Amino acid sequence: MSNKYADRSHVVKIIFIVVGALFVGRLAMLQLFNPEYKEKAELQSLRNVTQYPARGFIYDRHGELLVHNEAVYDLMVIPRMVKDLDTAYFCQSLDITLDDFNERIEKARKYSSYSASIFMKQISKEEYAKFENKMFRFKGFYISQRTLRIYDRPIAAQVLGYVGEVDQADLDRDHYYKRGDYIGKSGLEKSYEEVLRGTKGKKIMHVDAHNREIGPYRHGEFDTLPIEGCNLYTTLDADLQTYAEDLMANKRGCVVAIEPSTGEILAMVSAPTYDPNLLVGRIRGKNYLMLNSDIAKPMLNRALIGQYPPGSIFKVAQSMVALDLGVITPSSGFACEKSLVGCHNHPSARSVQEAIKMSCNPYFYQVYRRVIQQGKYKNLYKDAQYGLTIWHDYMMRFGFGQKLDIDLPKSGLSTGNIPDTAFYNKWYGKERWAFSTIYSNSIGQGEVTVVPIQMANLAAIVANRGYYITPHMVRFYGPDSVRNEKYLQRHETGIDPQFFDIAAAGMYDVVHVAGGTARRARVDGLDICGKTGTAENYGNDHSVFICFAPKDNPKIAMAVYVENAQGGGGTWAAPIAGLLVEKYLNGEVKRTDVEKMYREINPCQKLPLTRRVKKAKKR
Repeated sequence: MSNKYADRSHVVKIIFIVVGALFVGRLAMLQLFNPEYKEKAELQSLRNVTQYPARGFIYDRHGELLVHNEAVYDLMVIPRMVKDLDTAYFCQSLDITLDDFNERIEKARKYSSYSASIFMKQISKEEYAKFENKMFRFKGFYISQRTLRIYDRPIAAQVLGYVGEVDQADLDRDHYYKRGDYIGKSGLEKSYEEVLRGTKGKKIMHVDAHNREIGPYRHGEFDTLPIEGCNLYTTLDADLQTYAEDLMANKRGCVVAIEPSTGEILAMVSAPTYDPNLLVGRIRGKNYLMLNSDIAKPMLNRALIGQYPPGSIFKVAQSMVALDLGVITPSSGFACEKSLVGCHNHPSARSVQEAIKMSCNPYFYQVYRRVIQQGKYKNLYKDAQYGLTIWHDYMMRFGFGQKLDIDLPKSGLSTGNIPDTAFYNKWYGKERWAFSTIYSNSIGQGEVTVVPIQMANLAAIVANRGYYITPHMVRFYGPDSVRNEKYLQRHETGIDPQFFDIAAAGMYDVVHVAGGTARRARVDGLDICGKTGTAENYGNDHSVFICFAPKDNPKIAMAVYVENAQGGGGTWAAPIAGLLVEKYLNGEVKRTDVEKMYREINPCQKLPLTRRVKKAKKR
């Protein structure tokens, strides 16, 4: 009996020995000979650190630095590793409240207890210097370096744009970005995001039990270096941009200046504007809400999104269309019949050149009538549809009624309105409208609206005698000076250049000859060619002016639009444009008295004080 159980005990012992040997052998295999598990063990003490690239710089056309970077630091947290934290001391070190701490740590836990996320972003160099020596006391926290945008001059805010933290739409659209990354939100920062952002790198670090980095994993074998973003070289002239913003500082409106031969935008101002440094750093969110709620809408780029009646500047395009169609000749004259449409006092125009100089409303009433009612059909309404279709096609060739393909975000562009037959058929009904219904279009009122950049482009078309190159903001980018080929292509109007010579002569007379409507734009020694406009409005009318200079081989074309400005185009927009042309072509403004007047006076007031006093006395 005893021998029987002794045999069984030997069997059990053998089984335990065999099983134990198998466990020992397997552990030896895992720990000594299989690198996979060794690597997994190592990973428990590793940290993946994103290496953010330096964002590309932005320069003006002369190489002046407009936007650069400054180092800042994000405080990262891995919630599961936060242990034995002296919360009071931690909050005191960062100058935050306990409620702030709880809110931030809870947000990090909701994102992930095991992955790092931002606890506090954009800590300055000075703040980091004070905090750095205390980091060893705060297990689960570490610092990640990145860069912040700095604007050397507080100009061109709506053009340059700003950078902000990615939202869910950004993450869904492009998987390059991770939570806490930054992306261009507007302006050039947005439209050239992929050029400016560079490529992120990665660093894998060993950390000790206190969450301190003690060296690179496997001597940096798996690390990748970040690739910095490309630099942008814009078309802007920083001095002209600064001067234009200075002149428009207490006004509402915009300025667009273009180099006609290239389509390069020299200045783009939307007033009121703001200092782009307001949307940098931890104060960005607060300042964004302030700017976005401002009734003056400083964040809107009026030069691209504003849709205004063009007023009399539209007469230049009207005359070119009529001449090319042959419904008038250069020497066509029409009486200034105010019974047709209101006009100011001047002699009747005996030619297109004189009509442009005097800006005669009845003249262009007759011009537009001949374009619309060409007598091709006996039916008046069909004839009007025929004429309007042709007119609409011409206006599209001028770049009106469409988004000009500028290299700024398309969401911030407007088309303006050049009405076609479908528009009026829907509005009035088919065959229920004719020239007599839509004649206000003849003088840039009615249903016609244009965008200020289209106005400046019109000036460039006349300067070029019939063609334009799409206005754009960037000359080239990167070390290889990459250029966008589409900004080298000419867009022809198809109108005979000799007719634009007539327009240029008329626009020269507007500024330089007695009876012209823009004598205040005149600058001694400069052949400025311009056209005024007064756009009707429910309040004070808007003041409009387009111009180019010199008359031959033009270097600058411009549109100035001042909202609610008493006195019309010749009173406000024209003299401001004259100062800007003087500044750009001469390098300085000698008419300091004129400069002082238009820098300081605010045209948006209902009436100057002196006029209010005189009116009160008359009563």
